[in-house]
Amino acid sequence: MVITYCCRANLELMVFHRLLLRLDPAPADFEGDTVDIFGFSWVTETALVESIKLVFGLFRQKLLKLEMLVQSCSHDFGQASSLHYESEDLRHQCVLFLQYVKVFPICPSEEGSRHPYEELEAQLPSALLEELFGVTLLIGRLKDIPANIQNTFIMQHQGKLFPPSWHLLHLHLDIHWSVLEILHLLGQKMHGQVVYAHQFVNLTGENLTNNSLFEENLCNLLSDLTGLAMVKYNKVLPTEALTSHHYHCTCTKELWILLIHLLEHRSKVLHTQSFWTYINTLLRPLTVRPLVEQSSGLATHCKDLMGFTWWLVTHLAMLGEYNHNGALQNEKKLEDNWSFVRELLRSTCDPKSGSFTVPWLGISGLGSMCKTPMALFEKAQSCCSPFPLGSPGHTQLYRSANSFHIFLRVLALYLAQDNAGSAPWRQIKGRVYSKFHQRRMQELSEAGLMNFLLLFVVLARQAELEDVASRVCDLLGLLPPDSPPAQRSLVWRGQLALILLFQERGLDVGAQASWLAASFSKTAREFYLKTTEPSRRLALWGPLGAYLEGVAEVFESSPGLGLSEEKLLNEGFSLLLPACRQSELSSALGFLQIMLRELRSVPPDVRLHPPSTSAAKERPLAIAAPLWAHFFPFLHSLRLSNTPTAQLADAAAGFTLLAFDLPSSAPQDLQPNPARSVMQCFGWDDMLHPLLVTRYLPHLLQNSSGCGGGVSGPSQALYVRAWFRCVLQQHIHKNPDGTESRAGKRTLDTPHLCPKFKLSKPGFSSGCAVGRVYSRLQILSERTEMAARALDYTGDIMKYIKPYLVNKSPQEGLLMAYWAVGCLVKHWSPLLATSKAQQLLFNIVNTLLLPNSLSGLDKALRDSLPLYLQGLSIAASMSQSQGIYLKKQLRDVISKYLDHFLPATLSIGAVANHPVLLAACEATPTPRGGALRRSILQFKGHAPPPRLTTVLAFLLELLRRNIDSDPALLTMPLHSLLRCLMLVNEPQVRKTSTEALKLVVERCSPSTREAPCDQIITVLRSFVEENEGVYDRQVYSVLETLALLDQRVVLVLIPILSLSLRNTEHKRGLGKNTTLR
Repeated sequence: MVITYCCRANLELMVFHRLLLRLDPAPADFEGDTVDIFGFSWVTETALVESIKLVFGLFRQKLLKLEMLVQSCSHDFGQASSLHYESEDLRHQCVLFLQYVKVFPICPSEEGSRHPYEELEAQLPSALLEELFGVTLLIGRLKDIPANIQNTFIMQHQGKLFPPSWHLLHLHLDIHWSVLEILHLLGQKMHGQVVYAHQFVNLTGENLTNNSLFEENLCNLLSDLTGLAMVKYNKVLPTEALTSHHYHCTCTKELWILLIHLLEHRSKVLHTQSFWTYINTLLRPLTVRPLVEQSSGLATHCKDLMGFTWWLVTHLAMLGEYNHNGALQNEKKLEDNWSFVRELLRSTCDPKSGSFTVPWLGISGLGSMCKTPMALFEKAQSCCSPFPLGSPGHTQLYRSANSFHIFLRVLALYLAQDNAGSAPWRQIKGRVYSKFHQRRMQELSEAGLMNFLLLFVVLARQAELEDVASRVCDLLGLLPPDSPPAQRSLVWRGQLALILLFQERGLDVGAQASWLAASFSKTAREFYLKTTEPSRRLALWGPLGAYLEGVAEVFESSPGLGLSEEKLLNEGFSLLLPACRQSELSSALGFLQIMLRELRSVPPDVRLHPPSTSAAKERPLAIAAPLWAHFFPFLHSLRLSNTPTAQLADAAAGFTLLAFDLPSSAPQDLQPNPARSVMQCFGWDDMLHPLLVTRYLPHLLQNSSGCGGGVSGPSQALYVRAWFRCVLQQHIHKNPDGTESRAGKRTLDTPHLCPKFKLSKPGFSSGCAVGRVYSRLQILSERTEMAARALDYTGDIMKYIKPYLVNKSPQEGLLMAYWAVGCLVKHWSPLLATSKAQQLLFNIVNTLLLPNSLSGLDKALRDSLPLYLQGLSIAASMSQSQGIYLKKQLRDVISKYLDHFLPATLSIGAVANHPVLLAACEATPTPRGGALRRSILQFKGHAPPPRLTTVLAFLLELLRRNIDSDPALLTMPLHSLLRCLMLVNEPQVRKTSTEALKLVVERCSPSTREAPCDQIITVLRSFVEENEGVYDRQVYSVLETLALLDQRVVLVLIPILSLSLRNTEHKRGLGKNTTLR
């Protein structure tokens, strides 16, 4: 958009800035000897002196010609271009003339005889004043311009063509500003001398000076610009009040900026009125009720005069951010207008004038509730923290806030004035306090009470906190004693918000806390009474829950808990906790955890070595004491619950850590070692639910550095035993949702319990660590001590798993019990072989491996039997006092389960996964594997066992899976294999026996050895001697098969066979047996 020539030049070419500095506004203009004005050439330095009436007459002609163009203008688009350029030329000529007048040199006259030109030059200021006065009379005021011409302010231009009316309107703006500018310069050039219009005075008898004309035109211009702004305000949408400006176009915006800087400059240099003084004088009548009609006409056509006043003052203040060049700046240039804003505020809040309201905002948000004290505190804080001008929060304030919140923002700003002392507070205090009395307080709705609290929190934040807090207590005491619980919740939130404010300023909260805690205790007592109706108790939980949440915020916000916060924790909690339902108890225990955490978060040097003052020394103890007195007894009563919650365990752990930190704070019945007493109650007692213990113990282990080493020393075994029990019993107890307890889902690293001690499920690998530690010990006393400690770790392990064995369910619990105990037997086998632990081992074998009935135990035994067999084989070989008995038990177990898990018919998969076979064939060979195979490779009796095919397949698989090379071990099944080949003709039996025999012979007599294996020779000799004369043919058939595998062993037997044959022939007395020979 093309803008006003004069204003554009002033702002963009720094002309106005040079004017304020008393420099030539346009030093590069009018430098020639002549100047072309209105189509004529004039001597630059004398034209205005010699021909002032003529040039101003020409100026008026051009102005009138432009007005005639406006009157004769048609809507013919064909003439639009020519009219535009003609109007633009006329306007340009007028503006150029005004610029010439502005820079024309004027000097004060000197007394004495003068040249005629000097006489004219001396009369120039007066003549110029009269001509300017005539121009103002000719053009009139902006408000008097016809409406059709004023409408061109908002004209949407088509390209760069404008109608004559647009040019005429903007020429009026140029003239009004130029007149003020010329009059200002005239005063400067006359060095402050007053210039009189002598001819006007002589004709009318009235004084006309440069100052009076400046004031008159200035006031008229400000009034007219304000009237134009009022016209626009009537069309502004309510939600766009802050973003819609008071000027119609850029030209009027620039004119406002020029006026602001001109008047501020004159105020500082000439000590005249400031910009705000002129504006306030103009607007003040609009705020007076009843409204008085003004000569300016401002009060006649506005829909909301108070709203318009606020709107205009706000936008004018925003224009003060522009500098002389029209650019935004950060530094403050325009002084504040607090004096008038205070008047506006008083008028706005005057009860006789109605309530403070922004009409278009309605009531949205007035009923919104702050759900917590912190939310109320932060809401008040936001009302007291103005948004930066131009920020999104500032520009969107009318969209995001309601009338009441905007009022609070204005009130907070008013109370926070710099250098105002306590005067604003004294003015507001009486007005606010007097509005609230008993009847008014009792009539407040919930929304009204919330707004009441927000108002007083804002007052407390911006004024005298103690005075406001005291007044709030008095006013809240006027509420009816039987007020609804929801109202009580609001009252407590408001009081807690004030306590947060006390904390922020580092002031003691004792008085406020005592008042609030007494009300809480009364409500908790009603909640506790059995005579209270369930519906009433449900309603009472609203304020009680709000109290818990609010007090938690107070403790979390406190920097050191040294401002009497403990007064919020009174005997009301002893009544509240027993009456809580499950959901309510969850909230209460969550609150307790916050209290314990915040108390422990106080720096240790404050807790353990508090400051020297007696009051400071008592602070940590003062907070801990009510926690022990009002919360711990209730926790203790829940410790044996069958459905313990995680929060119960967390809170108990919090008390344990508190007992470590502040042992003197614990009650007498827990002394002299309160931490150990609490751990006994919630961690070590075998009657405790595993869910409780497995949630409780990790807290202590994770905080062991803060527990004073509580997980080492005498307490170590108790920790481990409790964890063992919980892992074993985890399937006896299920979580409320049917899932497993935490013991089955976590791995807990516990380096403080013993070297390399790691407790986990399902690995149960702690046994491995204990067994390794025991095996490395060499000194007898250390091994004895370790054995005793290990037994302390396990406790009465058979008692822990007894429910699984009796009920044979749940299946996962049975699997866990067998597998866990199997881990101990395997990895603790050297330890269990000692005299101290043998009884436990015997009990394990008799109860778990040799029960009266195997019903329901197949899966558990199949999965865990390898662990038991491997452990028993070592224990039997190491036991000094009961080795024979343990070996017998091992044989019984092998015999029992070798037969039990063998299928009736041959099944390769069943044989390959036989638990006895898995026990004997470890991936990594160990001594216990060889000892176990020695026990397995025993063949009882001389008759073939049942399921011979399956047994032989088992034996073959056993030989294949290991790489034993000890002939004494390998030849154990040799005799049985030879008998199978001798007595059984079934193809599968003979095939399996032959393959097994081949493995035995190959490993006992490798080809690298020249001599045959002595152990094989011994077995063969025995085999021949036992069966000669009975199975002669079968024996020789077996030897033929054996000769194919290793001729050497058969060749060695030839002398023996020959002697045996002769003996047989002699006994029979039938002569030589040709077939056998």
